[in-house]
Amino acid sequence: MLGDTAAWNNGRMNNRSSGAGAGVQHDEDLATRLRNAMRGCTRRLSGTSAAGGTIRDGLGLFTDWIASDEASTAAYGIDGPTDLYGDGIVRTLERKVAELLGTEDAAYFPTGTMAQQVALRCWAEQTGSNVVATHPLAHLEVHERHAYRDLTGLRGVWPTAEPRMPTADEVRSIAGPFGTLTLELPMRDAGFVLPAWDELIETTSAARERGARVHFDGARLWETTVHFGRPLDEIAALADSVYVSFYKSLGGISGAAAGGPAEFVETMKTWRHRYGGQIYQQWPSVLSALIGLDRELPRLAHYVEHATKTVAGALAEAAVHTRGVRVFPEHPHTHQFRLFAPFEAQTLRRAALEQIAERGVGLVDRWSPSQVPGVAFAEVTIASPALEWSAEEITSAFVDLLERAARIQEPVRPL
Repeated sequence: MLGDTAAWNNGRMNNRSSGAGAGVQHDEDLATRLRNAMRGCTRRLSGTSAAGGTIRDGLGLFTDWIASDEASTAAYGIDGPTDLYGDGIVRTLERKVAELLGTEDAAYFPTGTMAQQVALRCWAEQTGSNVVATHPLAHLEVHERHAYRDLTGLRGVWPTAEPRMPTADEVRSIAGPFGTLTLELPMRDAGFVLPAWDELIETTSAARERGARVHFDGARLWETTVHFGRPLDEIAALADSVYVSFYKSLGGISGAAAGGPAEFVETMKTWRHRYGGQIYQQWPSVLSALIGLDRELPRLAHYVEHATKTVAGALAEAAVHTRGVRVFPEHPHTHQFRLFAPFEAQTLRRAALEQIAERGVGLVDRWSPSQVPGVAFAEVTIASPALEWSAEEITSAFVDLLERAARIQEPVRPL
């Protein structure tokens, strides 16, 4: 599975520059059409309610929550003045995040990319080392355009290239000193995978044996509590700093936070300003984050349970109909996982568009090529829309999609 996303992104760039633009443009048009069509589905399996919403729906999120939970919204201070450069409701959110993570304080950032860069820069200053131990599939490497390297002058080393978190022995074996170990929990581009709890303890301890700090890229840390069987603050306590996102799992508009020691957080806020993150007013995003923490965070365990006990098995059941269908991990670690099917990505996009047009039902909003020719994969996210689906309905809809794909393209038979 190593490098699925990176290989796909590189392939798109190479095709654009080599004159294969027409084919690439056609594939991207299909991908865009599918994402747009999913927004109008009567029923959708993967994704959050917010993912298919309009601006009016977003405004409704505020008004409906304010009307239904006056106690919480009073605590947000919505009848007081708006925030200015990080005060007011922004500080309310920061204190709430610090309490949830069990850290001394937290800093709000407009993007997770900024939060990560600032945290790593600050640790580099403290440790005197510009070397970051990371992973080739980490968000830092795949989705942030190497900002940690190009903006901060940091240098990355990889304890392992396997599609999993590094082991304690691999961390101990890193050649030369390093200042920070970053761990993405869960690791999205390896299939939303998590280590065992004991493995996580051993790996973080190994980093400290080397005199390094530990930073959790915890954009999706909120939903790891089920897999680890531990509360959020106990998980976060294994790291020196923790980044979390407000839109990936909580349905917020945007934004992130990074928690850690109070003095460290103050330093992060200084660099936040320097990076352009000291925004005049941020209350819409911050309010949506607070609503997400109150509304979605308590539901995440239920989403994980539905993903692991119902959805993953129901999708895998389609392998009886079409060989080569696979869910990974077989038993998902969170409410997100990967689904593989033995067809070209564009074939599945066409089949999905047909299914939506005829039945008003959509399963996933994106099919991408995998490293195996003729096999595509989708990222499945189980949230409130999926709770309406029974196992039988899921299997039936996926089999229908596969049958439509088979009429468009003969499947690639596995060896």
